[in-house]
Parts: sequence; C-alpha cells; structure tokens
Amino acid sequence: MSNKLEPEPISVEHTPQSHPYEKLSPDLVMDAVEACGFLTDARILALNSYENRVYQVGIEGSSPIIAKFYRPERWTRDQIIEEHEFSQALKDLEISVVPPTPNDDGETLREFAGFNFALYLRQGGHAPNLDDFDALLSLGRTLGRIHALGKAKLFDYRPSISVQTFARESYEYLLQNNFIPSALHEAYRTLGADLINRCDSIFSRVKYTPIRLHGDCHPGNILWRDEVPHFVDFDDARNGPAIQDLWMLLSGEREQQTAQLAEVLEGYQEFCDFDFAELALIEALRTLRIMHYSAWLARRWTDPAFPKHFPWFNSERYWAGHILELREQLAALQEPPLVIF
Repeated sequence: MSNKLEPEPISVEHTPQSHPYEKLSPDLVMDAVEACGFLTDARILALNSYENRVYQVGIEGSSPIIAKFYRPERWTRDQIIEEHEFSQALKDLEISVVPPTPNDDGETLREFAGFNFALYLRQGGHAPNLDDFDALLSLGRTLGRIHALGKAKLFDYRPSISVQTFARESYEYLLQNNFIPSALHEAYRTLGADLINRCDSIFSRVKYTPIRLHGDCHPGNILWRDEVPHFVDFDDARNGPAIQDLWMLLSGEREQQTAQLAEVLEGYQEFCDFDFAELALIEALRTLRIMHYSAWLARRWTDPAFPKHFPWFNSERYWAGHILELREQLAALQEPPLVIF
C-alpha cells in the first residue's frame, strides 16, 4: 500500500500510549554499547527499522557498529538465540550474511536496562537491481546455499509460516479491535473470510517440506556490494516453504515474473533442489503477507513511532485501498500458478 495516501484519521480510541521504547534514549543506547567494552564517540544514527530499534553507533578510533534492540516481548531468548545461531552457521560456510558479534564468552544476545540487544558489524551496500538477470542468478545461488543449510534441520523454537498465524489471526484481530471502519466492515469480513478459505485450500493441496528460512527476503534486506549480495536482518526467520524466500524478488507482469524466477532458480538449483509444486503457493503467500502487514500496523499502533511514520494508516481511505488490494488478490488466487519450463 502506498504511503502517499492522505490521512483521514478514524477509530480515535486507538491512540498512542506509553511504550517501552520511550525509555530507549540515545544515552541509554550508548551506555549499552559501552557496557560491552566499546568507547563511543557520541555519534548515533537511528536506522530505518520499526519492529525493532536499530542504531549506528560511532566508536572511537574504529568503524561504527550497529546496535539492534529487540522489541520487548516479541521473541523469547531461545527464539532470538536460534536466529543468531542460524546466521552464524551460514557465515561459517562463507555465505554472505551478517551475524551478530559475540562477547568474550561467545554470547551474542546481550541485555541492558531491561532490553535485549545485539551488536553487528556495519555492512554497506544498496538494494540489488532485480532487472539485472546476472544479479538474479547470483541471488539464486546465495539463496540456494542458505536453503541447503536450512534443510539440515528445522527451528525448534521459532514459529512456522501458516494461514492461521499470518491471515486468520490478523483478520480476527482487526475485526475484534474495531480497526475496520463501519462502512467497510462487512466488505472486509466477507472478503477476508473468502481469502482465508482459499489460502487454506491451497496450502492443503500443496505438500511441501518446510525448511529454515530467512523469512522476510525482500530487496531491502539484501545489500549489494562488489557484485555480492549480503543478506541481513534474519529477525523474521522461521520454518516454511522454500518459495517464501524467492517470491519477493519477483515483480511486473506474469511474463516478466516467469523470466525472473527462471533466472533465480537456475542459480538456486546449483546448490539446492527445488520442488516446483511450491510455485502454487506464491499468491497465497502474498495474500498472507498483505493481511499480516495491516494487522502488524494495527498491533503496533501504540508505539509512538508508528503514527509518526505511517500517518496514512487507520484512515478510511487506507482501508478502502486495502480491501481493493485484497480483491485483486482474490482474483490472483484463481489464476494458474507460474510455470517454469
């Protein structure tokens, strides 16, 4: 959904309240980093992250480091450590990922003033050019290597992608907490139920073997530098179908997406087998992401950063556009899946 929509605020009961991140001041961030043995130079830059809080912190006589403060009560310690272990295992295989840096005891999850946080080396780069077929081939090769390790075992503590958690629970949360404008309530209720039923049907028909995934593999989480893709931010890592990490690299009309996917899979299959039956999951996974995104914004609305950076959300115009997008998804779910020859 475009953030160019003009805000027309509704649902006034959903107003920002006190939030734990309000305590996360620049001084606290620098104190946390210095408690890890670094001497900061008082330069701190908030990076573009909303689910967690991520900062670039200047270090005296050295390169800046990245400090990531996890959203309280989102993940358990076991779930966070499992993410860290996965990214480090990938790094050990010389795959281009950015794992957290350990302390002298080998621990990557740190704690300060009630916040769990991790430190990372700074990785420069820009989003990959997805119109460049050589770049797509390279991305496919790297994802194939990531998934080859991901197949070795499943996450024990992290959740799996499912219609229940991404679509049904999102749908129920929005309806039960009165985020949908009354004039659009019935349209959303019936359309959402239909989409969930269709996604349930698709997932029941496509039998896939889940693997450990990056989970949120959009171009913003890939930093391209020196002709190498560096994968960052494994915060949404979970179990699921391999296609979840591939479909967000596709754009344009069907013919263009088919050509892009063919290039990605050519590189992917050099390192990992791919079950082509999973192509039938692409539009269902896209539907789950769209429904989950709106509920994610709603669930985070008491975080002061969200009304500030997403002023177009929670307006009647937003929900009208969201329903239109869901109607387009309903049509897409009835189209035949992409086919690679």
